[in-house]
Amino acid sequence: MRGVVLAGGLGTRLKPLTDITNKHLLPVFDRPMVFYPLQTLADAGITEVMVVVGGQSTGELVRLIGDGSRFGFKRLYYSYQAEEGGIAAALALTEEFAGDDTVAVILGDNLFGGSLCKAFKDFRGHGARVFLAHVDDPSQYGCPEMDVSLDLTRGRIVRIVEKPLMPPSDYAVTGLYLYDFTIYDRIRRLVRSPRGELEVTDLNNSYAAEGKLAHTVLNSWWADAGESVEALLAASARVKESR
Repeated sequence: MRGVVLAGGLGTRLKPLTDITNKHLLPVFDRPMVFYPLQTLADAGITEVMVVVGGQSTGELVRLIGDGSRFGFKRLYYSYQAEEGGIAAALALTEEFAGDDTVAVILGDNLFGGSLCKAFKDFRGHGARVFLAHVDDPSQYGCPEMDVSLDLTRGRIVRIVEKPLMPPSDYAVTGLYLYDFTIYDRIRRLVRSPRGELEVTDLNNSYAAEGKLAHTVLNSWWADAGESVEALLAASARVKESR
């Protein structure tokens, strides 16, 4: 399995902190934000990783991460996303790197409190897997609709609804995804959304429509540190508490 960390974007939700720097360089407790998703991949046993960069302070981000040896990676590559185009558009840049291998994709501002090793090992390389977290306000996220009366243990995801007015469940799809080799053909078939982006929700729904979208419910905390300044502070508190 290859690993991909998406660390581009303009970080507009964290302005003015991101007026002159990449949001993934901001501290979460005692480490730069981007160190956490990199460590998540390392802890899962992934040794070959590509970081997709873009926006502010790309050079500083590359200098910080370096060759990835501090995380135990054998090889670490970079790709540059010149323009905003959505998560799926950023993923398209990793096709040559991934080849026919399976891919673990994690957003550079997502932190996970528990071990995910078993979920990675259980992924058999067919279809896709998303990771779900219970949240207070699912209308702010991609929200899964289940086929068996919201029973996450027995049901499967019928579709993911992006920021629904009436959420079909109390869960959010986090920024961690496992994909098989069909991901890039699926991205090529995506149609840009009204905001002009290739959406990861549409990519995941292409798997769900074929009954090929599995899921793992997180039993520990999850934080989207790039959601807001309040979320950044809350993520730091979470990390401090867990230490």
